[in-house]
Parts: sequence; C-alpha cells; structure tokens
Amino acid sequence: MSESKASVTWQENKAFMGISPSGHNVQIDADKEKGASPMELILLGLGGCASYDVVSILQKSRQEVTDVRCELTAQRAETVPAVYTDIHMHFIVKGQDIKESQVERAIKLSAEKYCSASRMLVQGGVNVTHDFEVIAG
Repeated sequence: MSESKASVTWQENKAFMGISPSGHNVQIDADKEKGASPMELILLGLGGCASYDVVSILQKSRQEVTDVRCELTAQRAETVPAVYTDIHMHFIVKGQDIKESQVERAIKLSAEKYCSASRMLVQGGVNVTHDFEVIAG
C-alpha cells in the first residue's frame, strides 16, 4: 500500500489552497469565486482519471486519437451530506479511423479495472454510467 500526503490551508472566507502530493497548488473555494468547490474537484478527478485511461488504452490499441473530452453530468442528494448519487460520463473521441469497439473497450476497462476514482465512487454507492461518440477528424 502506498501513502500520499497533501495539505489544505485556509486562505479567507471559504477559500483554501491545496497542495497535491506531487507539489501542485490547487485553489479550492466553496463559494466558487476563486476556485472549484471540493465537490467539483471530485467530478474533475473522475473525469481526469477516466480520460487518461481512455487515451492511454486507445493509443496502445494504435487508434489515431486527436482529441478526447469527457463531459460529466452529476446529481446530488437533496439532504446533507449532499453526496453524488449519479454521475454520467459522456466521452467525445476525435481521430482518424477510430473504431467504436475500441472506444467502448477502453471506457469499459477504465471503469471496471483502471480508474481508481471511478472504482472508489462506485464502491461508495454512486451510480456511474458512460456513453460515447466518435467524431472523424
């Protein structure tokens, strides 16, 4: 088991500065004036984790990918704690001669095997779904 260390320091009002385990600064703001909210960062973490996997798997499958975007739509519980209950991930994959079967495979492998963020959310009871479209170009 590996250990990660991060820190979060209060700046003012509802704004905080996070320092990631790799030393990067991340502005966090519950009011969303100076940075993303903590819950928004969870969505971005999921999207970043899954998108990395999808790009990596497609490249290893010799797919000529030129762009990947993951659009996330989430619903939260009405009561506190207002956890995410459902997250839908829509992948838009652009490239030359991209095989839909390879995109479907990459998303499935990410969701079921490689994306730690996805696995953690699913194990926590979040319903995470996926779909995709392929655009030539």
